[in-house]
Amino acid sequence: MRNKRFLLAAMVMIVVSSFMVSGCAVNFYKQSPRSKNKIQDLEKQIDDLERQRMEEQKQFEETKKMLESRLQQQIDDESISLSMDDRGLVIVLSDEILFDSGKAEVKANAGPVLDKVSKVIVEKVPEKNIGVSGHTDNVPITRSSWKSNWELSTARATNVLHHMVSKGVSPAKLSATGYGEHRPVASNSTPAGRAKNRRVEIVILPDFVEKRESVEEEVYVK
Repeated sequence: MRNKRFLLAAMVMIVVSSFMVSGCAVNFYKQSPRSKNKIQDLEKQIDDLERQRMEEQKQFEETKKMLESRLQQQIDDESISLSMDDRGLVIVLSDEILFDSGKAEVKANAGPVLDKVSKVIVEKVPEKNIGVSGHTDNVPITRSSWKSNWELSTARATNVLHHMVSKGVSPAKLSATGYGEHRPVASNSTPAGRAKNRRVEIVILPDFVEKRESVEEEVYVK
């Protein structure tokens, strides 16, 4: 399952490539050598993107395996999960492993876990952009200094980001976002569902997606 979204992205490129070398696109561009050269240039970009997709997929799979080996205990007790989707390599950490209830400070015993994540990032994917996002359940804050779950989730994401920077992850590659309760992954109607929604996600982003979107934009603009 984890490779399907990467393969889907490759299929998009194949469709675009087919469109560019057949049918109305060819009829449109065949009128001048310059236009034909443009088609060839776009085809080369698409081929380069496919190679990059395959290289990044291999790199992300190796990174995921390293994380699994170093975080096996936390994975076994379901406080951490790892997956790959259309966003990239996603590391999900439950709020219980990171924070006390209603707090944003990273707990002392959570430090070693974030240290391991940061070390793998520095070792395997130091050049990749990384998004850190905080999420909560939909229970309103009543006994806290936070105005709402939005502020709490943002502070949590930012504190995780700062910890990663302190362990060598490039600040230029990091961003932090708080979503509050607005992006649940489970129903908030049960305690188990609310527990799943209280999380921090660290997403290692592929360069392939950004470059693919740039090529697609160029194709459709033309």
